[in-house]
Amino acid sequence: MTEEDKTCIQHLRLTVPSDDKKRIENTKGDLLVDSCCWIFDNAEFRQWRDDEQSRLLWIKGDPGKGKTMLLCGIVNDLQKSKTDMNLLAYFFCQATDWRVNSAVAVLRGLMYLLVTWQPSLVSYIRKKYDLAGKALFEDTNSWIALTEIFTDILQGRNLKSTYLVIDALDECVTDLPQLLKLIAKQSSIRSCVKWIVSSRNRPGIEKTLEQVGYKVRLCLELNAESVSAAVSIFIEKKVSQLAQENRYDRQIQDTVKEHRMRTICSFG
Repeated sequence: MTEEDKTCIQHLRLTVPSDDKKRIENTKGDLLVDSCCWIFDNAEFRQWRDDEQSRLLWIKGDPGKGKTMLLCGIVNDLQKSKTDMNLLAYFFCQATDWRVNSAVAVLRGLMYLLVTWQPSLVSYIRKKYDLAGKALFEDTNSWIALTEIFTDILQGRNLKSTYLVIDALDECVTDLPQLLKLIAKQSSIRSCVKWIVSSRNRPGIEKTLEQVGYKVRLCLELNAESVSAAVSIFIEKKVSQLAQENRYDRQIQDTVKEHRMRTICSFG
């Protein structure tokens, strides 16, 4: 990689999605492993994973259903099975942070991870970057330019099998309709790219993603028993451990359980 390539990637970077994910996981501690394991036996997830034609998995649910937590667990699983023959990029939207709440930010984050895994992909970005410089990522036409670059990357002959994960589409507050249209279009035309997206139950999101022909929809309300059971097992185990270490009485144990449940629900 040349110095020019490195400078281009530095300017592309708005945030590092892998660091965002670590921050989320650190907030919840070791909750992920026990509370997300049910998804890997779920019929809809297995269909998306195993069926070549199922290119988009849409995980939807109301606030407090643990969507972000679930996607962290899925990303961890995909990372474990990652080889030199495939790519993984992900992005976690958050409405209150300008760095991660726009469609442009999503594309910048995804492309940043893609070029991290496969540096040769920076050549697609350099075609426009060499003419526009840093303004490519920041001016009023950034969405148009980045969409063209992103599309070229996904349709390139040398692209490896790729997984793209976007959490909390409903928290993308700038240009969400354009992002949804891009996801719908790209997930319908390229079989070597598989998508996972999550969102709250929003009519606008539903309307656009319903147009995708090769999708699988996983509704967390319909899997409430699996979600609740996995989380309850973890909390019981954790509180029991804390009770032994700190000699909690029953009242304190119940208070700790309630606190942990509220913590889980805050990451919906």
